[in-house]
Amino acid sequence: MKTTNLSHYTKAFDQIAQSRYIQEAIVYIENTSGDFSWSKGFGGRDIDSPLLMASIGKLFTTTCILALREKGMLSLDDKLTTYIDKRKLSGLHIYKSADYSQDLTISDLLFQVSGLPDIFEESKDSTKAKAIKEDFAYSFDDMLDWTKQLKPHFAPRTTGRAHYADINFDLLGEVIEKAYGASIAEAYEDFIFTPLKLKHTYLPLYGEDHIPSICYKDNKIDIPQFVCSCRASGGTITTARELMIFLKAFWGGTLFNREVLDQLAQYRKLQITMGPIQYGGGYMRIGLGGLLTAFRGNGELLGHSGTSGSFAFYHPDKDLYYVGDLNQLAKPSWPIRLVMKLAMGAPEG
Repeated sequence: MKTTNLSHYTKAFDQIAQSRYIQEAIVYIENTSGDFSWSKGFGGRDIDSPLLMASIGKLFTTTCILALREKGMLSLDDKLTTYIDKRKLSGLHIYKSADYSQDLTISDLLFQVSGLPDIFEESKDSTKAKAIKEDFAYSFDDMLDWTKQLKPHFAPRTTGRAHYADINFDLLGEVIEKAYGASIAEAYEDFIFTPLKLKHTYLPLYGEDHIPSICYKDNKIDIPQFVCSCRASGGTITTARELMIFLKAFWGGTLFNREVLDQLAQYRKLQITMGPIQYGGGYMRIGLGGLLTAFRGNGELLGHSGTSGSFAFYHPDKDLYYVGDLNQLAKPSWPIRLVMKLAMGAPEG
């Protein structure tokens, strides 16, 4: 790899690391074979420092869904009522006087086309706004109750529509537990942690496991109860080194049959607040050849980012993987901007 490209990585990382509010950060780039590897940390971070995956954990949940599908333990066309009590789901999705609560499928959730609202971001009383002020725990039933108080955005599977909402993956977590007959933590262990020999990646239990502080603007906040409540939608702790191992396995077909990825590559633009992000079957897609990059980019970034500043993306055209964390809850778009800059300066594979 040319020195100029390494200089580009350093410049892109230093620019964002020197921004206001960034107190610590890590970026780690590698190709499939591992014969190229580059990383840089800031504020004491390195590739073995613990980080909150936040919504990157949705890739773990997606992995479990696909693994259970291969085992014949579920189908993407299954209705949620196969796994979750109808009484719990009652009133969850009422749109224009029609009740779609009993019609939602696993596929609707995986592709973010259920139309359900997002309690994490939407309304003045969002769970994110509450957590910034004070740590608190919540249950799956709480999430259902709060979601029922908000209005859905469209009927499930409305052509061309997608709306990012954590509740979609919280529901998938419940599906996994019912289909597998074990907790989501055990499913992660069996389908991901053990096969990949991940020793520093875990779904934390409150009071028992280390949970890193999260930065919000100039402050560091500790919200262990909240993180432990996120579970299937984004509560996992890992390191950049182990996140890289997982990301390569996800796109390399180690954890499930890679052929299914073709079926998941059906993308829809998310709500305007999500910027350039499209959503496929359980992961994000960011095109690099459009107006946003002045048509100077090539290919696409596939993976996920987290609202706490985490990111994990694969750039197939260049055969490069980008993982890391900026640890800043107030700037969820910054990891996307950073990865796009890094990818724009990457050499041809």
